[in-house]
Amino acid sequence: MVSNATRGDRVIAFIEQFCMVPEGKDVGSSIKLADFQKEFIREIYDNPKGTRRAILGIARKNGKSALIAGLMLAHICGPEAKLNSQVVSGAMSRDQAALVFNLASKMIQLSPELSKVCRAVPSKKSITGLARNVEYRALAADGTTAHGLSPVLAILDEVGQVKGPSSPFLEAILTSQGAHEEPLQVFISTQSPSDADFFSLIIDDAKKSKDVKTVCHVYEADADCDLLDKKQWVKANPAMGLFRGEADLEEQLLQASRLPSMEASARNLLLNQRVAQDSLFLAPAIWKKNANTIDMSVFRSNPVALGLDLSARNDLTACVAAAQDDNGIVHLLPWVFCPNKGIEERSQRDRTPYATWVREGKMIALGGASLDYEQIAEHLRDSLDDLGIEPNFVCFDRWRIDVFKKAAEDVGFATWAEWHEVGQGFKDFSPRVENFESLLLEERIRHGNHPLLNMAAANAIAVSDPAGSKKLDKSKSTQRIDPLIAAVMAVFAISEGQLEESFDATSLIG
Repeated sequence: MVSNATRGDRVIAFIEQFCMVPEGKDVGSSIKLADFQKEFIREIYDNPKGTRRAILGIARKNGKSALIAGLMLAHICGPEAKLNSQVVSGAMSRDQAALVFNLASKMIQLSPELSKVCRAVPSKKSITGLARNVEYRALAADGTTAHGLSPVLAILDEVGQVKGPSSPFLEAILTSQGAHEEPLQVFISTQSPSDADFFSLIIDDAKKSKDVKTVCHVYEADADCDLLDKKQWVKANPAMGLFRGEADLEEQLLQASRLPSMEASARNLLLNQRVAQDSLFLAPAIWKKNANTIDMSVFRSNPVALGLDLSARNDLTACVAAAQDDNGIVHLLPWVFCPNKGIEERSQRDRTPYATWVREGKMIALGGASLDYEQIAEHLRDSLDDLGIEPNFVCFDRWRIDVFKKAAEDVGFATWAEWHEVGQGFKDFSPRVENFESLLLEERIRHGNHPLLNMAAANAIAVSDPAGSKKLDKSKSTQRIDPLIAAVMAVFAISEGQLEESFDATSLIG
């Protein structure tokens, strides 16, 4: 190797010289890294600012696990090995975690040089680099705890499977690196289905922040592309023609083009698109197009409808105000309530940063261990008064509404508004869902990018009956969708002229 080789060059040379293809038709031959892999490695190790986090988003079967194994060995016994250090790879399942260890172990067995400087222990899924006493462990979210470690390198495989913005397993690994001056986190995965999931969030943050210590490479097909467009296949599968078989990819995509039930899965796994394998209510791109800032004056000068979705007393309750401006744009203003006590536990349970949103003023924590409807009614009354908003209409689901209406009467909330029950079945909710979809497609909604509405929109699942009517299904959604249900009810009342119809001016004439 030439004397002026960079760190990236040395890592690449180590993998290609000492790491053997662990399985398949070329087993035992030297690994030949693809250009996109070399580019990723060089950007990580030759970053003049130093790399703290590296992200590779890529479709299945493009050599992710083998790349992870090679990078791990470079830190165990190669040019990046640090004396008495720890390195870990992590995955969401035991099988996936074991895959990385097994590949690395086979690479060691196939290489006379690596066999002399590494000791693998299959029962512990661990490898020790003997020359510099580096300890490697493969960790799984459903297996051994990640607590008690202090890895200088953590490579996370298939984190696109993490539902929600984080998980205790990820947090345990990522917060364990504080003892090191230059720790490195590497995330290699196929895309998550939702914008609200961990892998999507770190990709979007990297693109938006342009953090100089973050390397982010995402290979994905264009949204709504033709499944059989081969140019799109290459965009998501840069290893196609190398170690990603084109014939296999073509066969699977042809089948998905014939069977609509397979399309979502194929787009997510084979084209690396953010597409839920369930039927998401809203396409992320459409929701983003309606994220403009709301105009508070619209709520003061136009009719206002409130959508109210009550919860059990220890869960979320959502109220969303909707008002339409002179251009036909509907503006949304949400209030989302949760019990104050146990908020950290609920954040962990739902994998959602409720506590952070409360601190930022995006969410309202009330009471103790449960919500008090009178407190909610008081807060809404005072907030609307402070903003100068007079609600004309309250749309509600009948669940526990008798208790809430009594509380509202006691504190004087929405006393002049007309209260209207909205059934949550297909018959009543389908026209509201279709109306909401139409407005979004026409870019006639402004939701102000509110995080609670974003969470709900990213996770809402729409289900249909045999007649094609649709409703939102809380039981199938991965996270809380109460704010979106409240918004759908309020928007229909405003945009369909329900307010005007409910008021008969002739009744004022004697």
